[in-house]
Amino acid sequence: MNLEKVIFGFFIIFACTLNFGFFIGDMRQVELHHPMELFAAVVVNLIATVLKFGDRTQLGATHLATSLVASFQLVAASLVWVWQLYVIGEPMNGDVISTVVSLSGGALIANLFSVTLLMGETLRQGR
Repeated sequence: MNLEKVIFGFFIIFACTLNFGFFIGDMRQVELHHPMELFAAVVVNLIATVLKFGDRTQLGATHLATSLVASFQLVAASLVWVWQLYVIGEPMNGDVISTVVSLSGGALIANLFSVTLLMGETLRQGR
């Protein structure tokens, strides 16, 4: 068993599941989307992105691209949240949380692509 691949796979799948956990729920209900879950998704996505820098293959480049997309969208979602609470100084409302959740949904699609690539790579190596 290759420990590097285990860690790599763990962070890719963990990033996807954290993002899904934040994304799920009514888009307009603020209480269903906890800010610490978004923060955890951002941190784990950034770790997964850093882990992908070492791979010099075409598949590695695609993994990195999907991870960069997810990280950018989650950071953008966090910035919208921070802007609303700390710059404008108003509480989260349905319109703002729907923007945050939409950005998280885009990141979720990128995470799903990354998990699909990981599964395809794993099945191909098994043969």
